[in-house]
Amino acid sequence: TTVHAAFQKAAHYFGLTLDLVPVDTAGRAVAARLVERMGDDVAIVVVSAPSYPFAALDPIGEVAAAAAARGISCHVDACIGGWVLPFWAASAGQDVPPWDFRVDGVTSVSADLHKFGYAPKGASVLLHRGRDRQRAQYFATTRWSGYPVVNPTMLGSKSAGALAASWAIIRALGDAGYEELAGACQRATDAFREVVDGIEGLRVAGEPVGPLFAVATDGSVPEDRRVDPHHWADQVRTHGFLLQLQPSFTQADGSELPHTTHFTITPVTEALLPELSAALRDSADEVRGVPAVSPDDVLAALPAGTLDALQSGTATLDSSTAAALLAGFGLGSADGPAELPERMAPILALVAALPAPVTERLLTELLARLIEP
Repeated sequence: TTVHAAFQKAAHYFGLTLDLVPVDTAGRAVAARLVERMGDDVAIVVVSAPSYPFAALDPIGEVAAAAAARGISCHVDACIGGWVLPFWAASAGQDVPPWDFRVDGVTSVSADLHKFGYAPKGASVLLHRGRDRQRAQYFATTRWSGYPVVNPTMLGSKSAGALAASWAIIRALGDAGYEELAGACQRATDAFREVVDGIEGLRVAGEPVGPLFAVATDGSVPEDRRVDPHHWADQVRTHGFLLQLQPSFTQADGSELPHTTHFTITPVTEALLPELSAALRDSADEVRGVPAVSPDDVLAALPAGTLDALQSGTATLDSSTAAALLAGFGLGSADGPAELPERMAPILALVAALPAPVTERLLTELLARLIEP
């Protein structure tokens, strides 16, 4: 369930069924749960190095071995970790378990150059184990009256600018440069995790690996001493820093992953340590004891009977209807442009409370109206 949403998009495009296997309470995939789902109808198994929501490094060795024994492809999504984990052990003294082609059974690995490769967006790496597997990525045809078409990607035409910039950046930085940048990320990550550990009412979720982590409420302290991570993020924004809110998520087995606030640490973050640390501490003091937004309270803004219709799937969410619902939540007017609120905690509560198809339709309408001329 922590696999990147890009795989939901791919399954949608290619008409595949995405079997989202529940993770443990720390956000880490459980090898046995994936292995037991490896039937004859499985096209590919995906694990993360690390996952984005909780920065969990999945049990890649166990999963890849089981997949190989069953003749199933195993893909490692290292889009966020691929360009920093190779240097993480050197900079942190940590033992990062193997996650790439050193692991038997891993058949492909993806890594985004625009993340910790420090390159422009538009260039990513997809590596395959073996040439024959990589050749299957190509599309080729001579069955038309024009020139032969041979494409290695879904885009037939694209700019080489991002590729050229990526090549230049990699050459300029080299191993030493990436190790130095990974060191800056590590120092900043350790420092900010220490700040969070020192804030009563908050906790770092799970056992994150790499320069990212999520922060949740510490349920072990009395309620009046707890800090809601979404109220906290909204308050930090008033101090001049923007954090990312993540909604809670109910898994297929009924277990719930908590709502969190997400940090991705980059080398420039280290220079902001004093100011951001103060903002994190002060904001926690300012919202400590404030209960999380109740989805029921937010839904109460809807006209009578609307929620029942939405949940039963009988509501018709054309553009006008969706805009009217957004207006009911204070996100613009029914016949005008959408507006983003000052605080995002109520919006994230809605994301968790409404049926996913409804939320997705409303978010589509929200974004579409925000960018309409």
